[in-house]
Amino acid sequence: MSGSHKVRVAVVGMGWWGTTIAASLSDSKWIEVALGVEPDDARRVEVGDRLGIAMASSYEAALSSPDVDAVVLCTPHPMHADQVISAARAGKHVFCEKPFTVTSAEARAALGAVAEAGVQVGIGHERRFEPAVQELQQRVRDGELGVPLIFEGNFSQDKFLDLPPDNWRLSNELAPVGPLSATGIHLVDLAISILGRPVSVWARLATLATAFANGDTLSVTLGFESGATATISASLTTPFVGRVCVMGSTGWAEIRDRAHPENPQGWDVASCVRGGEVATRHHPPFPSVRENLERFAESVRGGEPYPVSPEQIALNVATFEAIVRSAASGNLERI
Repeated sequence: MSGSHKVRVAVVGMGWWGTTIAASLSDSKWIEVALGVEPDDARRVEVGDRLGIAMASSYEAALSSPDVDAVVLCTPHPMHADQVISAARAGKHVFCEKPFTVTSAEARAALGAVAEAGVQVGIGHERRFEPAVQELQQRVRDGELGVPLIFEGNFSQDKFLDLPPDNWRLSNELAPVGPLSATGIHLVDLAISILGRPVSVWARLATLATAFANGDTLSVTLGFESGATATISASLTTPFVGRVCVMGSTGWAEIRDRAHPENPQGWDVASCVRGGEVATRHHPPFPSVRENLERFAESVRGGEPYPVSPEQIALNVATFEAIVRSAASGNLERI
């Protein structure tokens, strides 16, 4: 696909995040939401009317439609592997929300199907597309902070407190290690993008302030091949807070989010290099969720390659899987 044709997508799973994505694309120059897929009858009607898009009750309807070029999967995590494989075999490009899959074996099968079909794949790690994060990554690549030593990150929110207990996002089977699959996995991805390949992990999961079956508080320590370390934490009961900091041998830089990526309000950045003073600046709001999807659409249209490679997607899944093992065992786990 090339030229000026918009990429026509089916958003599969029209819950909180699916509708957020569909709404973010309403004025996109490169993507058209051709279809929404939602099995719940009442919600399908309500969302279709509210967003003004065609709706279907089954995934098969999206895969068989000639009006759909790609699918955007906003479904429970254990469904991803089979859905990616089915889309690839149907010749549809695939954008999948995180985590891509819950096991490395599933990731290999899904990415293998994508490669065999020759379709494009994207992943819902919109944090990579925030201007402040991209600036930080570039500063690390340029050596401005010296040798990267430590990555620190926290991504917490309390959006799930009002969910009914049977919601899939609170299920240990459908969303294992809840703070990881909800928010922490974004920080894992950023740590990998900055520090490279992780080789070991120690994780602690607890349920301290809720009755969530999959936990509400997570701490993770990742060891990297380079010798660097990432410390990541996430809570599902603390009001929104987002922070990323990289400490290097000659400087540091910290990003603080003003609001959840659902409705970005910009980022405050502080940094300091040896011999200098602390410098601060503000990055204005930027639609990183839409930017991620439009970069995926650009790759579908034959333009610039999508910036998150299949190898990085697979590595993120392997790290996710090891964190889940460590949270269950309490032990240091190899990745």
